[in-house]
Amino acid sequence: MSIKIETKIIGYEVVTAEAAQADKEERKSAKIIHMTEHIVRPEGMEALEGSTYKIRTPLDDHAMYVTINDMILNPGTEHEQRRPFEIFINSKNMDHFQWIVALTRLMSAVFRKGGDVTFLAEELQAVFDPKGGYFKAGGKFMPSIVAEIGAVIEHHLQKIGLMEKEELSEQQLLILDQKRAEAEASDKKKRLTDADSDGTYPASATLCNKCHTKSVVIMDNCATCLSCGYSKCG
Repeated sequence: MSIKIETKIIGYEVVTAEAAQADKEERKSAKIIHMTEHIVRPEGMEALEGSTYKIRTPLDDHAMYVTINDMILNPGTEHEQRRPFEIFINSKNMDHFQWIVALTRLMSAVFRKGGDVTFLAEELQAVFDPKGGYFKAGGKFMPSIVAEIGAVIEHHLQKIGLMEKEELSEQQLLILDQKRAEAEASDKKKRLTDADSDGTYPASATLCNKCHTKSVVIMDNCATCLSCGYSKCG
């Protein structure tokens, strides 16, 4: 079977039969632990490493605290990896108690089953409240409390390396900074000071359909998001 090399060859190494055999034996002897449906809390480990995130919404008087505990698989080896093991959500507001308990138990069961768990963040963020969502500080729109829990899970999975965070290049950031300065200079209206804006973006900015942030302005006859860089003009 022929293999086409698409990139330029910049170096090579001759692998001897002895080295190949040694590498093969090393791979066979390596014990790699994968997350499976049979995974249980490690013996003698009463405590797991985790993080707690605070969710404060304008819909409730009390904040919600989301705690995600992780297991460390293959510690101290090149195969070391953090995986979410369980999740807890605590709040003084008892109106949400029933569905919060059900949600955390289901998510913890999915975490322990192993495999790809990143779909949870996407599915939860697609949940919309029929009464309407709310704006967070900075102008980011949240369609529901469940969606914000999904955003917290996404942030945690990015933090431990299970999901990649979409980041803009330096050139894109420079262009956005330039466009933001132009928009602020041309915007003569008073900045919003209510709960859905903290003055980060011009008062005339509208909601972005991609990142759900109130940061879309018209620049050069084209709607451009000053937060994520999305533009209808490409």
